Amino acid sequence: MELLEINISSLFTKNAKLKDLDTYIQKALSLAGEGNDVVLTGAGPVWLYLKISHALHGKARKLIYRSPVTGDVVIFDHSPE
Repeated sequence: MELLEINISSLFTKNAKLKDLDTYIQKALSLAGEGNDVVLTGAGPVWLYLKISHALHGKARKLIYRSPVTGDVVIFDHSPE
């Protein structure tokens, strides 16, 4: 399994917009691939983090939120270990 990092701020320019949500989700799904361990990081609105996390459930094996304040926080982990 590969560990992939998705910087949420790379999905949009200037400000994230709800009207572009489907585009952001498709970009994140494309970057994440299937069955990989994924780290979400970077500046972005909470609603975008939540929607991307929901979209990656069932696609990513493990999802981690990485913050400079909290460090790594496991959102879900479907690995057999």
